[in-house]
Amino acid sequence: MNRFQRLVGFDRSMALASAGLTALVPLAVLCSALVVRWGGKDVADRVIDRYGLTGDGADAVRHVLSVSSSTGESATAGVFGVVFLLISVSSFARAAQRLFEQGWELLPLSVRNTVNGLKWIVLVAVYAALSGWLHAVLGRRPLELAATVVEAPLTAVFLVWGGRLLSARRIPARDLVPFGCIGATVLGAYSVAMAVYLPQLFNSYANRYGAIGAVFAMLSALFGAMFATVASAALGREVQDELARIHRGERPPDNEVRQQWETVLRHARSRWRTSRGQTVLGRVRRGRRARGG
Repeated sequence: MNRFQRLVGFDRSMALASAGLTALVPLAVLCSALVVRWGGKDVADRVIDRYGLTGDGADAVRHVLSVSSSTGESATAGVFGVVFLLISVSSFARAAQRLFEQGWELLPLSVRNTVNGLKWIVLVAVYAALSGWLHAVLGRRPLELAATVVEAPLTAVFLVWGGRLLSARRIPARDLVPFGCIGATVLGAYSVAMAVYLPQLFNSYANRYGAIGAVFAMLSALFGAMFATVASAALGREVQDELARIHRGERPPDNEVRQQWETVLRHARSRWRTSRGQTVLGRVRRGRRARGG
């Protein structure tokens, strides 16, 4: 919990979800245009087929992600579109980079790590394509359990390799293995839950907000995925630290858990007394102002 709080977990998850949305939607539309030109199905149809969307939910996804090919339109990106895409994907990569820099106490590199950030974006696209192919081939069974199980090792490799790239290889791969294993497990469970819940989410938001509801639904789903990733990073770092202590032969005191629990209670009591004192002081001041008036 302390590690998650130091990462500012909820804010970090929302920042990653927002940056991911602005980066992944235009990237998905661009990739969809290329796939349609080669005779494949666009991203909108793949999302609809994977989650079994119908009605307003399917229409909303088509409005946001579909590339029109029946009328001869093509997704041509102008200079502004290319610049926006580069800025958005770079911002997403830096947001993910800060997760590893804060989680593993590394000095921030910011834009100096841009090349590795762009490599990570390519890795994200490859991972998304392989994941989509696995779910297309194996995802017909209930809850897509077969596809999720096969996808778990791929997710673990993606998380470890991505962490290496975003940290500029300052984190050894073995130190990222606990994060990769935990993240693959948690994200796999989240994927199974989304197979059930996401169609309802899309339909609910689409009925209420129209086509923009698909954006709200995607943001909500991305927030859940990023929250799972941030929590896995915090837990993975703690597991890695504990494994390192075990490897060094360090043994914690027998009463360490009790000491930590007493520390938590002491901090909680201190915060409660401070909050209560501020409340009482506020009441006294309001009373004085009322009598003075």
